[in-house]
Amino acid sequence: MTRTTAPYGSWRSPVSAQQVFAQSVRFGDLRLDDGNLYWSELRPDGKAVVVRRTQNGGIADVTPPGYDVRTRVHEYGGGDFTVCDGVIYFSNFADQHLYRQKPGAAPQLFASQKGMRYADAAVDRQRGRMIVVREDHTTGAAQAVNTLVAIDLERGGSGEVLVSGNDFYASPCISPNCDKFAWLTWNHPNMPWDGTELWVAELQPDGTLADAHLLAGGLRESIFQPCWSPQGDLYFVSDRTGFWNIYCWEAGTSKIVALHPMDAEFGLPQWIFGLSTYAFAGPNVLVCSYLIDGVAHLALLDVDTLAFQPLDFPYVSVDAVVAAPGEAFLIAASATSGAALLRLDLASKQVEFLRRASDIALDPAYVSAAQPIAFPTEAGLTAHGFYYPPVNPEFGPPPGELPPLIVMSHGGPTAATSAGFRVSIQYWTTRGFAVLDVNYGGSTGYGREYRERLKGMWGVVDLADCVNGARYLVAQGLVDGKRLAIRGGSAGGYTTLCALTFTDVFAVGASYFGVSDLEALAKDTHKFESRYLDSIVGPYPECRDLYLERSALHHTNLLACPMILLQGEDDPVVPLNQANMMYEAVRARELPVAMLVFPGE
Repeated sequence: MTRTTAPYGSWRSPVSAQQVFAQSVRFGDLRLDDGNLYWSELRPDGKAVVVRRTQNGGIADVTPPGYDVRTRVHEYGGGDFTVCDGVIYFSNFADQHLYRQKPGAAPQLFASQKGMRYADAAVDRQRGRMIVVREDHTTGAAQAVNTLVAIDLERGGSGEVLVSGNDFYASPCISPNCDKFAWLTWNHPNMPWDGTELWVAELQPDGTLADAHLLAGGLRESIFQPCWSPQGDLYFVSDRTGFWNIYCWEAGTSKIVALHPMDAEFGLPQWIFGLSTYAFAGPNVLVCSYLIDGVAHLALLDVDTLAFQPLDFPYVSVDAVVAAPGEAFLIAASATSGAALLRLDLASKQVEFLRRASDIALDPAYVSAAQPIAFPTEAGLTAHGFYYPPVNPEFGPPPGELPPLIVMSHGGPTAATSAGFRVSIQYWTTRGFAVLDVNYGGSTGYGREYRERLKGMWGVVDLADCVNGARYLVAQGLVDGKRLAIRGGSAGGYTTLCALTFTDVFAVGASYFGVSDLEALAKDTHKFESRYLDSIVGPYPECRDLYLERSALHHTNLLACPMILLQGEDDPVVPLNQANMMYEAVRARELPVAMLVFPGE
């Protein structure tokens, strides 16, 4: 192929913006029921449906048009539906009511009290009920009240409270014999990755709880994904050693055993319900995914012998794991192919594609694969990210030209970006842009110590790491230091606005529903995150000076470059006023600025 010489950034790309967003879905919860696999798909029209794959391989939508399977518990949702004996119980986004859909029938209202939201259900087969997280907005209290409630599978209703008194609950799980019950709980100001408690109780024949006691966790230990084994032992993930590793509690004893201690992350930050990194594929075999330096791996773990077998698994990002004897189902992406729903045959180790998130087929010659990098940052520390060089076989740059760089700052901020293929990044690299996707200090996937770099330091550590990542690539001679851009969404939008305001490193930036005023966010956000800033900035209003000091809105006199602001009109997490205030402040400075508001989003 003859290469055309053209400046970086001007190359003709096979990837259009419409392709990036209009031809892709986002996979949600995975559920197994009687050999059938169920999952949710968030479609380009903004609605989520439940899809089923039967044992004979047939795939079809289950929930009908007009329904949107998403809950707003914690606003971020997850745990949107469950399945028992072919009956689907799901939350509908528009009204937040619970619906029950029996095989071959239309959905019926199941729990319809206004102001109640539900998520993360576990089915108690023996008593014909589900135990589910309920978020009650009807009490008139300043914040919603979260509890664990039991709802009869036939009669429905708003639920009978089983566990209450704490700020948050998650991961209710019932033992195979329906005689024991476990759950997670935590209180403000902790977030679930800071410290959670794992409780266990006896389930009495009448459904009440007895002998409830704290098994693990606390203010400085984060517990993730409790799960009962087929034999009735309780497994869970804890970061008590500094990394999220898998542990087992043998029922009837006080013994808690680490299954395979290693400097790897078998857990994830619980921004949403229903996350799963491991599952039983038989009575004694766990299929587990884990992160080392932000890159995913897969292994089999024999819980009897503790033999640990890493698999030759060509995927660098794993979002969910469920399993049945002899097989596992995963949502995963490789460095060169996007997210897909996969079936893994555990005997042959062969992978079968069941569903792809996108139908876009990008020629491998155009793909820029993530290159993990580590670079020096403040205080003599090291930060991490994924570098994507520009790739397009049809074009080459003029002699001596270096590419412009787009630095991407992920949301959360206690979250992470992955090395998995994303067509949204290829949109830029095929046009001749380099991309650096930064896992700044505070990101998950690198252990608790790295995650806690952001304690009291949001707007400082993340900003420094994005700046130092860009400078590192400039120093390596990989990008043009005069053509650096930055973009990010939500918390990443906050970092973007800080970078444009407090440094002169970047020539332009794009904030997607970013935070411009920390004080306004502290006063106007939802319950789940209402004390989050206490830990990553400082208690408000005691530390009000820090909130003002680190807010771009209050320092627009330092701005000297153009920006664009993109904002959903109905965003309950980062409200519209955050973008409005920044837009007006930048306009007052007579700097180039644009703002796009998306109605209904």
